[in-house]
Parts: sequence; structure tokens; C-alpha cells
Amino acid sequence: MHENAPVLQASPRAKIGSRYAKRFRDGGKLPAVVYGHGQDPVSVVLDSKDTLTHIHKGEKVYTMKIEGEKKDQTVLLKEVQFDYLGTRVIHADFARVDLTERVRTRVHVNLIGDAVGLKTVGAVLIHPVSEIEIECMVKELPEHIDVDISGLEVDGEIRAGEIKLPSSSMRLITDAKASVAHIMIQKEEVVAPTAEAGAAAPGAAEPEVLTAKKPAEGDAAKAADKGGDKKK
Repeated sequence: MHENAPVLQASPRAKIGSRYAKRFRDGGKLPAVVYGHGQDPVSVVLDSKDTLTHIHKGEKVYTMKIEGEKKDQTVLLKEVQFDYLGTRVIHADFARVDLTERVRTRVHVNLIGDAVGLKTVGAVLIHPVSEIEIECMVKELPEHIDVDISGLEVDGEIRAGEIKLPSSSMRLITDAKASVAHIMIQKEEVVAPTAEAGAAAPGAAEPEVLTAKKPAEGDAAKAADKGGDKKK
């Protein structure tokens, strides 16, 4: 499944830290770390546009060519770090793997089909869990898992344990009871009618009657500065 994994060209980076990482990002590079398999972690930079294109497609397994190293490495995307707005990827972690070893990773759940229950007035589709965690061999790792919801009716629900995994050797790690898709009727909120315009509500305060000139704002401020009203 991953014999034709995307190739990432990487260059080692000797300088690390937030200041240098920002310079790399400003130059169109994505800082990253490669670790695992008993080897020392290596800090690298990747082409940001190319790498993020693959990441946003949901691809997890890559062939990484690190400048200065003769052997290509098969790596698994383990984690991405976003900026404070949560919209821009600013760092990525990759783990060295073999295609035949078993790993745990999260896979996107893609809902397909038109649910019959959505034809009911007021029905809405809830998608609480959009990713599930599985254990499988690297070479079997899917980019996503399709779940057919066409037969889902009102009050119907599909749970993680009901999802058919692409391979019998895969194992579900996510709680089997976790809700993946659920159709329910959205209840309209009833708003209580307001009192008629001009009619005073029971217990409403009477309007203030101005019988004396109020002190100017400046005078009031001066009084406050002096400590307010004092008993003599």
C-alpha cells in the first residue's frame, strides 16, 4: 500500500530554537525532527509547500531522503504542531519505521452516502469522532477509512466498534462505543413572548423624576477624589 510513498527531501539543520525555526519558516521551509529505531534524533528542514500538501491529503507514510545520508528512510508522520491560531503547521515529528512493523496511529473517518434519516424534517447528522486510532502494519496503513451511512435512520448511530477495518490484521484502539455518526431531530428553541411595547411589567421600576439639577460630571469626579460625602 505504501510502496509508492511520497518522497520528502530533507536537509539537516544544525541550529535549533524558536528564533531559527521562524527564519526557516519565513524562507519556505518546515522544521521537523526524525527519531526512532535506536538512532539519535535528527533535526531537519523540509520544503513547506510540498510537505504540507501531502499532510493535508492525510498521507502518513513517507520516504525521506536526508541530504548527506546514503540510505533513504521510511518514516511515519507522528505529530504536527500548529501556531497559536491553530491554522498553520509550524513543526512536524516523524518516526523511522519498517514497512512490516506494527504501529499505532490515527486515521480519518470519511462518511459516505446519503443517510435516509436526513430526509426527515429537522434531522441533523452528528459526527462526534472524525478519527479513530488503530494498530496495523505500516504497509497496510490506510490514508482514510470510508464508512457508509446511507442506511442510517433517525436516532440511528454508528459506533467505532461497528466500522469494518480494511484488513483483518488491523486492530481498533479507540473505544468501541465511541459514536462516529448519529442522526437526531434538532429541537427548535421556544422563545417566550415579550411584554407589549409601552406596557409596564409588574414590579417594574417607576421612571425617575428630575426635580433638582444633578451635579456635573466634573463636580462628581472632584467629590469622589475628595473622598465622597462625609459626615461632619
